Amino acid sequence: MSVILFFTILILGLAVGSFLNVCIHRLPEGKSIFFPGSHCPQCSKKIKFYDNIPVLSFILLKGKCRFCGSKISVQYPLVELLTAFLFLGAYLWQGLSLGFFSAIVLGCLLIIVFFVDLKHRIIPDVITLPGIVIGLAFALISPQIRILDSLLGLLIGGGVFYLLAILGELLFKKESMGGGDIKLAAMLGAFLGWQKLFLIFFLSAFLGSIIGILAIQFSSKVKKHRTIPYGPFLALASFAALFWGERIIKAYLDLFWGL
Repeated sequence: MSVILFFTILILGLAVGSFLNVCIHRLPEGKSIFFPGSHCPQCSKKIKFYDNIPVLSFILLKGKCRFCGSKISVQYPLVELLTAFLFLGAYLWQGLSLGFFSAIVLGCLLIIVFFVDLKHRIIPDVITLPGIVIGLAFALISPQIRILDSLLGLLIGGGVFYLLAILGELLFKKESMGGGDIKLAAMLGAFLGWQKLFLIFFLSAFLGSIIGILAIQFSSKVKKHRTIPYGPFLALASFAALFWGERIIKAYLDLFWGL
């Protein structure tokens, strides 16, 4: 990769990450992601363009609003950096191809899901429902996944999680899995196909079990509610399946089945 191309993709990723922060902040509140322009959530002052440079402005402002001095969440530069790494990783993996664009679209949706569900315990339909359509559209034009695998992934993802939600409600007498998780699983199946979906189910359950036990032990907030959002674990598992899914599946088959 040339130096010019490297910085072009890096800057593009940072800029998109800045937009994802807007989505993460406004979508749970049902606000427009386009209007009004960027402003401080505390004092509502419009943010100047030179204070809105990804990562750099956070450093120069020392993590505080120029006008009211309120702290700026570290989430903002973190999301921007994660998105930049996503863009660079997708390019190194796929080059400028349909696979690259599919990976960054799915990755951006997952970043939004991770932070929104972690904070608000919801997964907005405005992310997952269009995501299902976009995933199917990529399957129609991309040689990397067949439309049949995408459709099966959608049906299996949504169907399995719907059955788990019903069983959980019967066993625990309360909602154990939200509709947002069901739609997210359907979206993941549409993007990645049914094969990687089973890997996502296993990895997310594994991560959720370990972190959930630790969280219940050490977090008073989790002890009080006895629930943790599942979307972040699905998002993390999906990133693993997206970039390393084939290797993980092949390693598993070689180790246990000798295939």
